[in-house]
Amino acid sequence: MQPSRDIARLIEIMAALRTPGTGCPWDLEQTFATIAPYTLEEAYEVADAIARADLPDLKEELGDLLLQVVFHARLAEEEGAFAFPDVVEAITTKLVRRHPHVFGDARDLSPEAVKGMWAEIKAQEKAERAAARAVAGLAPEEGGKGTLSGVALPLPALTRALKLQEKASRVGFDWNDARQVLAKIREETEEVSQALDVGGTEAIRDEIGDLLFAVVNLARHADVDPETALRGTNEKFTRRFGHVEMQLAADGRRPNDASLDEMEALWQDAKRLEKRSERAAE
Repeated sequence: MQPSRDIARLIEIMAALRTPGTGCPWDLEQTFATIAPYTLEEAYEVADAIARADLPDLKEELGDLLLQVVFHARLAEEEGAFAFPDVVEAITTKLVRRHPHVFGDARDLSPEAVKGMWAEIKAQEKAERAAARAVAGLAPEEGGKGTLSGVALPLPALTRALKLQEKASRVGFDWNDARQVLAKIREETEEVSQALDVGGTEAIRDEIGDLLFAVVNLARHADVDPETALRGTNEKFTRRFGHVEMQLAADGRRPNDASLDEMEALWQDAKRLEKRSERAAE
């Protein structure tokens, strides 16, 4: 097969890979469950390319993510459930339905009005899905009908915490401002300290979980995505620790050959260099 810009060719290639007897042995062994981790991984790699502002890599990673969609659609087609065109139809229908201010009569809406309308439409869609499942004799969607239902369990913990808080906020269960959340963080920090004094892994884990949840809440009130914030800090830590290792290597040493005070001094040096570079770029 020849490469192509046509999505139809990608679908044909996927079908060839899944054809018994002539296809790829590895691809033929895969199921929804075995492919799901790769789907999550590819989504993260897309996010990473965006964070690095690497557009050539983003092109590649988006292709990898698109392959995951095509792969799942092919598996579903083989089971007689749906095919790739049905996936496209579902998302185009949803986009048109959720944007009446673009494709319908609801015009000149504020961003807040659009957000409220989006929530109403999603709630209506959820009710329709529940009714359709009942007619088909299927079990209700996991999570029931509560306010927090529908927030997927496999989401990264920070992202899931954010979505849970957003849903609770819509029904009035929320702090009034970020300062109140900051006070809650101080309270949770003290409870972590008390748990450390008492000991016990389970209690410490629970209190740290509460602290992390409160920090996510602060990020939400500050209009900061916690996953993006932590990813940025991870990169900053990696960069600064790399400086520490590089400086030690210049003396023929490794981190485990240096004292903590020495490494801290090099860490502070890395911070000063970053700030100097930032000022020079302004």
